[in-house]
Amino acid sequence: MIKLINETVDYLKAKGFEAPEIGIILGTGLGQLIQDIRILKEVSYNHIPNFPTATVEFHKGKLVYGELEGKRVVVMEGRFHVYEGYTLQDVTFPVRIMEKLGIKTLLVSNAAGAINLDYNKGELMLIEDHINLQGSSPLAFTGVDQLGERFTDMSAPYDPQINATFKTIAHRHHMILHVGVYASVVGPQLETRAEYRMLKILGADAVGMSTVPEIIVANHLNLKVAAVSVLTDECDPDNLEPISIPDIISAATKAEPNMIILFKELIKTL
Repeated sequence: MIKLINETVDYLKAKGFEAPEIGIILGTGLGQLIQDIRILKEVSYNHIPNFPTATVEFHKGKLVYGELEGKRVVVMEGRFHVYEGYTLQDVTFPVRIMEKLGIKTLLVSNAAGAINLDYNKGELMLIEDHINLQGSSPLAFTGVDQLGERFTDMSAPYDPQINATFKTIAHRHHMILHVGVYASVVGPQLETRAEYRMLKILGADAVGMSTVPEIIVANHLNLKVAAVSVLTDECDPDNLEPISIPDIISAATKAEPNMIILFKELIKTL
């Protein structure tokens, strides 16, 4: 993997991706942050050596380098998922690339279903902890110890200082920002009523199909990490109705302005 990482990093540096400070992963329906970035370079994933290719139609599939609020950022416009047929090492490969390019902080967004019925569709949830239900670990491969500590500590995977800043920003802008636990499942099918009940018993406040692998690898690389979910549907097992992907994307799009405020205001402080 070290050889693959070096090949990819050399390619991107040659393209002008120089010393970004912050990495950003944009999830489902959350691509408008790109409009606020002064783009200096961008490359399609399918042109980057050793990169997976996004197969989900609502994920753009570009790596963007530019300036946001005076900071150099590298942005994944679209992410990868295990349900696309990729391994956890594939899914998290871009995080390793961003770290080698120079980032010290990783900010992640996603769309999630609200398990906690006190939360409403269209609101935001700051992730303070997670439950990995993807069946394996992105660190479970031979040679991982050459890239970082094999037995990575996960007692506080989300940076407390960044999370405190997010809360302050939300309060200042009179924005609802729940704080909770995110459960990551494989997908791509949505959950059954029994699975939603199980997730609630486990202590999850929201559920999605991403984010946790990237967070694990970011901690493996000693990056500061924070993640925010847009709650796109309410997962009440006693009143469950069919969910459509267009509805999920619509809910994410409506909540996106608040997500952009959070990210931009936070970046000013980093």
